[in-house]
Amino acid sequence: MITLTLSHQLDFDSIEQVVFRYKKVELGEDARSAVEASAEFIRQRAQSGDAIYGVTTGFGANRDQVIRPEDAEVMQERLLMSHACGVGQPLPEQVVRAMMLFRINALSKGNSGIRLSTLDLLVEMLNRGVHPVIPEMGSVGASGDLCPLAHMCLPIIGFGEVVYKGERYEGMRGMQRAGLDPVRLTYKEGLALLNGTQAMTALGAVVVGQTERLLNSADITGAMSLEAVAGRTAALDHRIHAVRGRKGQIDSARNVRNLLAGSQLAGAKDGEIPNKADYVQDSYCLRCMPQVHGACRDVLDYVKGVIVTEANAVTDNPLIFMPSEDDPEGSILSGGNFHGEPVAMALDYLKISLAELGNISERRSAKLTDKHFSEGLPAFLVSNPGLNSGMMIPQYVAAALVSENKLQAAPASIDSIPTSANMEDHVSMGMHAGLHAWKALTNVERILGIELLIAAQALDLREGYTLGEGTKKARDMFRQHVPFMHEDRVLYPDIERAAEIVRDGVLVNSVRSFFAN
Repeated sequence: MITLTLSHQLDFDSIEQVVFRYKKVELGEDARSAVEASAEFIRQRAQSGDAIYGVTTGFGANRDQVIRPEDAEVMQERLLMSHACGVGQPLPEQVVRAMMLFRINALSKGNSGIRLSTLDLLVEMLNRGVHPVIPEMGSVGASGDLCPLAHMCLPIIGFGEVVYKGERYEGMRGMQRAGLDPVRLTYKEGLALLNGTQAMTALGAVVVGQTERLLNSADITGAMSLEAVAGRTAALDHRIHAVRGRKGQIDSARNVRNLLAGSQLAGAKDGEIPNKADYVQDSYCLRCMPQVHGACRDVLDYVKGVIVTEANAVTDNPLIFMPSEDDPEGSILSGGNFHGEPVAMALDYLKISLAELGNISERRSAKLTDKHFSEGLPAFLVSNPGLNSGMMIPQYVAAALVSENKLQAAPASIDSIPTSANMEDHVSMGMHAGLHAWKALTNVERILGIELLIAAQALDLREGYTLGEGTKKARDMFRQHVPFMHEDRVLYPDIERAAEIVRDGVLVNSVRSFFAN
């Protein structure tokens, strides 16, 4: 596999290659030169006796405490140890890999003062699959994600824990198993390693990557639901979407049209389907599907841009600017690039779109299971209702998940709580936004899985009709994993399997040729 050289801007495809496909990375020559130059610059300035925040002074509310040069190294290591106070479940491996990649990329710009040997060790940890154990809770997005990044970097100095080749080790032991030796930190290195927005950005990157698959899955399950109730296709006409001019909406409508091509059910005329009601418009959950799914696509495009920008950003403090024509002496400037507000607000936006994607899916599941609105299908999609509950309770579960997502979608970025003796008096809560987005994503995978389960059951009850080319492929694939329900059975394994088919991309891959994007 070709190694990714970090010298220029990361794009989202490169991020996915490293995070999900374990592509290796290396520092380009220009990055190596910049890192070496900034490390020498900070060493000289620190030894000159200048007051430099976090180098010759304490941190946060201790910024007025002077640090003796002989204590500089131990202070940087104590910084990592003292900030590693996280609690809760470990972050998923993909999130950890994204954190490591983004931190390496930020430090490679030469504005942070880290030594090349220290940065090379973090690169080797990523390349060899030495993944730090990082608890999910502990960051308020103040000076970035201090607590998660401290856990990420503890193994660099031989502390913390790592997962290596599927086994969890104490940090020193895990590094040794991978053939790596910890280092001693020096001027600003501890601060450079843990001061930034990489944890919230990493969560955002992983959620964004999986949301793209969810959007296509929603078009598939929505098309199956529309077909199952012999819905009208006029609302999918390309002219309707063209005159509004929204790309996501246009793409979603096209996907659904392609999936339904050749169907005898979708768009059937009055009288062609027994017991079908005689009216000209479908419920909003079907008629407005492209508008809602499309709006979620547009949100994803925006959030992806925010994540890519932040993945390429330098977000620690203070920042080093080497001597130049405009600044012959060079500068060490204290600022606030670590504040997570841009990412927090974007992730809040993403949470809303995920909640809505699940919301409209549940409405389609409810329509299919309600004999008054399912256009002639049996109550709860099972024979002998009463004796059998059929698909009654899966819709309950979808409703419960939708309600949970309403709580997850409440904006985290409008909250703030002071920390560090009120020095850090306005924080972003970006990590909370990312964790909520992760939970919402997981919920929507199950909501769409439930719709897939229900829609496949409904399509099988429409015997004798030709299905759309795409929806038939999706239905046939699903039946390889989950059988038709003739009478009540234990359904939670079916729901989890359906969710896995959505989550793992099996559903989307089964009809990939029907998508234009």
